[in-house]
Amino acid sequence: MTDITVPQLGESVTEATVGSWQVKTGDAVSRDDVLVELETDKVAVEVRAEEDGVMGEISAQEGDTVEIGAKLGVLDAGGKAATRGGDKDSAKAEEKPAESDAGKKAAKPKSDDKPADGGKGGETVEATVPQMGESVTEGTIGSWLVKVGDTVEIDQALVEIETDKVAVEVPSPVAGKVAELLVGEGDTVSPGDAVAKIAEGAGGSAAASSDSQDDSKAETASGGDKKAMPSASRVIEENKLDAGSIEGSGKDGRITKGDALKAAEAASKASTSAPAPAPSAPAPSAAPRETGPREERVRMTRLRQTIAKRLKDAQNSAAILTTYNEADMSAIMAARKAHQEAFVAKHDVKLGFMSFFIKACVSALKEIPAVNAEIDGTDIIYKNYYDMGVAVGTDRGLVVPVVRDADQMSLAEIEKEIIRLGKRARDGKLSIEEMQGATFTLSNGGVYGSLMSMPILNAPQSGILGMHKIQERPVAENGQVVIKPMMYLALSYDHRIVDGKEAVTFLVRVKENLEDPQRMLFDL
Repeated sequence: MTDITVPQLGESVTEATVGSWQVKTGDAVSRDDVLVELETDKVAVEVRAEEDGVMGEISAQEGDTVEIGAKLGVLDAGGKAATRGGDKDSAKAEEKPAESDAGKKAAKPKSDDKPADGGKGGETVEATVPQMGESVTEGTIGSWLVKVGDTVEIDQALVEIETDKVAVEVPSPVAGKVAELLVGEGDTVSPGDAVAKIAEGAGGSAAASSDSQDDSKAETASGGDKKAMPSASRVIEENKLDAGSIEGSGKDGRITKGDALKAAEAASKASTSAPAPAPSAPAPSAAPRETGPREERVRMTRLRQTIAKRLKDAQNSAAILTTYNEADMSAIMAARKAHQEAFVAKHDVKLGFMSFFIKACVSALKEIPAVNAEIDGTDIIYKNYYDMGVAVGTDRGLVVPVVRDADQMSLAEIEKEIIRLGKRARDGKLSIEEMQGATFTLSNGGVYGSLMSMPILNAPQSGILGMHKIQERPVAENGQVVIKPMMYLALSYDHRIVDGKEAVTFLVRVKENLEDPQRMLFDL
C-alpha cells in the first residue's frame, strides 16, 4: 500500500481544497494517471499516481481542506483491478493479457475492420507535456514545429511551450508521422497533458486521425457550461455571484477559489463605490482598443508577462536607490592582453571581463554582507554563499542564469560556466533550477552600447550591479589629463536593508578590485 499525499504546492501555499476525484475505489490506474485535482488560491494542481496499481480507500472527500503532506487516499501498488472482480474474472484476464492494452487501441477504429493504413498497423502514441520544473504547473503552447502528416524522428521537437520562466520543447516519443495536433497555439496546458498523436512507423495516420476525431467529439460534447471547484462554488453561492461572468484560470477553464474571491472583491468594491456617472457619460470599455492600418497587435509571451510583473513588483515592494561610480579598466585590459594566449592554450576558453567582475563583487560582498542578504517579513536572512546571477538577453526576453558558489571557482571555471549558461539561455533550454536562488545579480548593458543606466532589483535580492560600455575618456591623473578606458558602474540596492554608507563602500571596493586586481589575489 502506498499513501497518496498532498504535494508541495508552491511557495507560501500551505493548504488546498480537494476538487474532483478522477477515480474511485477499485479502479485500476497506471503510473502518471491523474487521481485527484487540488485547488489553491493560486492554481489547480493534479495529483498523479506514482506507480501502477488499484485505487484503495479515499480519505479526503471533495470539498475538504487539506494541508501539505496530508493523506488523500491509498494506492494498492501490487493489486490488479481484475482480482477485485473474483477468481473467474482474474482467470479471464490471464487468458487474454493482450486485450487489456494493445487490444483496446486496436479495437478503436470502428469504421473498418481493416487498419486505416492499408494493413501496416501503425500504433498511435501520444506526445505529452513533460515536467517543466518545480512550482511550474502550466504553460502556453507557443509555435508548432511540425504539422499533420510530417514525418518525425524519436525525440524530435514537436512544439515549444512557454512558461513564466522558461521555454520547454515537447519531444516526439516515437519515430513516425504526425497524426493529429490536439492543442492550438496559445492554449494552456499542464504537465502530462497530451498535445499531439504520433502514428508510429510509416502507417496508422488515418486511424489516428479517426481516433482523435472521436476523442474531439467526446470532449466537445462534455465541455458544456463553466465548471467551478467545490470551494469556488461556495464562494459564488455565498456572494450571489454570476458564475458565467467569472473567467476561470484553472484547468479547462475551471473557476478556482481565487477566481471567485477576486470576483467577490470586485463586486464588493462596485457596490460601495460612488454612484455611476450620468447616462450621457461614456462607460469605460474593457475591450482592447482597435489597431490602426499601420499597427500590429502581438500577444505578450508568458515569459515577457512575468518579466513585466516581477520588475513592477520589485519597484512597488523595495525601496530602490542607485549609487554610481566609475572604474579605470586599464589594469584588467592589460592583464587580458598579456595572458590571453596562454590562458586560452591552457583552459580552452577566452579570458573575459565578466569573471573579473564576479570575483570583484564576491570580494566586496564578503565585506558588506547586507548586499548579499534578503528581507523575509521582519527578518533579515544573511547568506554565507555567493550564487551570482548573470543577466542574459535572448530573443524571448531577459533571463538570469546563476553561477553557483562563485567564490570557490577560478576565473577559467567562471568563464566556462557563463558560456555554458549563455548558450542554454539562447537555445531556450535553461532549467528552472539554473535560474533560481541567486544572491546577487550582474547586468552588462555595455555589450549593447549602454553608457549609463539604473538597473532594477531582481527580487528578493538586495543588490544588482550595472556594468556599462568601456569608453576612452579624458581623466585627471597626477595633475595631468590622460586618456583612460573608463566604465561607469551602477549599484541599485534595497534601502530597507542596505544603508547608503554600505552601498557606497561596496561599490568603491568593486572599483578598487577592478583597478588593482592584485587586491583580490592577496585578499585585501
